[in-house]
Amino acid sequence: MKIKIKPVEGGKLPVYKTEGAVCADCYARLSAQFISIPKGKRCLVNLGFAIELPVGYEAEIRPRSGLSKNGLDVAIGTIDWDYRGEVKACVINNTDGDFDIHNEDRICQIKIQKAEQFEFEKVDSLSDTERGEGGFGSTGSM
Repeated sequence: MKIKIKPVEGGKLPVYKTEGAVCADCYARLSAQFISIPKGKRCLVNLGFAIELPVGYEAEIRPRSGLSKNGLDVAIGTIDWDYRGEVKACVINNTDGDFDIHNEDRICQIKIQKAEQFEFEKVDSLSDTERGEGGFGSTGSM
């Protein structure tokens, strides 16, 4: 399937780095050589492209594992099929100090997938399951 993508001036298009990659790496498009994100802060970073998704699809911005393991995270974000502006990433610095992002650094990934809408039906009760109302950690920690 082909997806229409429009580069923003100075931006690079996402790239699948291996044949088996599910997500494509995205690059920072900065107006300066670099930005510094203070410890514990977040920042919106331009990714250098706009995208036209088919109806019924969404794109998801995800962290890159190589950065996350060192404390630089990206808030998962959804790009709806009808959005046409420059795609951005919300980068979160969870490291022990300031973190510099340079222009054209690979800072996140994008995944394109089907996304259906459903009709919500208000009911008075839901069916029972073994898990029931057990939430976070209810099935064990390991």
